Amino acid sequence: MMLKPTILVTGANGQLGCEMQSASSAYPQFSFMFFSRSDLPVDNFDKISEFFKKYHPSFCINCAAYTAVDKAESDKENAFLVNAEAVRVLASTCCSFKTKFIHISTDYVFDGNSSIPLKEEDKTNPVNIYGASKLKGEELALRENVETVIIRTSWVYSEFGNNFVKTMIRLMKEREAINVVDDQIGSPTYAHDLAVAILNIIQSGKFVPGIYNYSNEGEISWYDFALAIKEMIGSSCKVNPIPSSQYPTPAKRPHYSLLDKTKIAATYPVTIKNWKEGLALCIDKIEKRTT
Repeated sequence: MMLKPTILVTGANGQLGCEMQSASSAYPQFSFMFFSRSDLPVDNFDKISEFFKKYHPSFCINCAAYTAVDKAESDKENAFLVNAEAVRVLASTCCSFKTKFIHISTDYVFDGNSSIPLKEEDKTNPVNIYGASKLKGEELALRENVETVIIRTSWVYSEFGNNFVKTMIRLMKEREAINVVDDQIGSPTYAHDLAVAILNIIQSGKFVPGIYNYSNEGEISWYDFALAIKEMIGSSCKVNPIPSSQYPTPAKRPHYSLLDKTKIAATYPVTIKNWKEGLALCIDKIEKRTT
C-alpha cells in the first residue's frame, strides 16, 4: 500500500493555519500534520530537527510568523528570530530531508512608493521591522534551499483569529462612527483562498521554486474595504476617511502595495477571486459562527 504524501503545516492556530485545516478535507490524497506554536515552536531548532526525523514530511508549509507589525518595532530580536532565523532553519532542514518547502511572506517587503502593481522581481525596501524581518526570511530561505517556493501575500483576513474584517464588524456594532485610513492601497486576501491556492500548487504535481505573489484581485484602500464590510453587514455606522497622518502607528505602513499576480497564475492552477467574493464568503461564515 502506497503511503500518502505528508504535508506538515506550522503555525496551525493562526489565520492561515486554521484555513489550511478547514481546506484540507478537500485533499484526501494527502496526509496532514498541523502543528501550533505550542506543538512545534519554529524558534526551537532542536525540536524542528526531531519532528523532521520522526515524520519525514513530503511538504512543509510555513504559516508560522511574528505578525504583530507595531510591536515588532520594539521587539526586533523576536521578530527576526521567528521571521528570519527560524525560516533559515526550516529551509535548511527541508533541504536535508528532501522536503519541499513553501514559505509565506508579505507585501511589506516593499516601501509603498510604486503606483503600479508590484512584480516579484521589483526592488524591495521595507519601511518597518516586520517587513525587514520577513525579507530577511525570504533571503535566508532561498540561500539555504534553492527549491523553496515563497508566496508573498497582503492584507490577510479570515473567520479565525484577529484581523481587520472582524475588528470592523465589532466596531460597527459598538460605535456610531469610525475613522479608517484611505491612503493605503492594496488588495485584501481571504486566507481560505490562499490556503486553497497553496494546496492546489502541491496538488498540481509540479514544483517551480521562486517567489510568487498571491492576493485576491482588485485595488482598494482600507477605507474602501471598511465601506464594503459596512454594506455587507447592513451597518448604519458612519465610516469617515482619514489620511494615515491622522492615525499614527509605531510602524510605518507602505502606501501602495498592490501585488501583480501574473506569475503565479501562469505557473500554477490557482484561482484568483475578486476581493468582494472572498469577503462575502468570510462574513457569511463569521455571522453563522456568531448566531
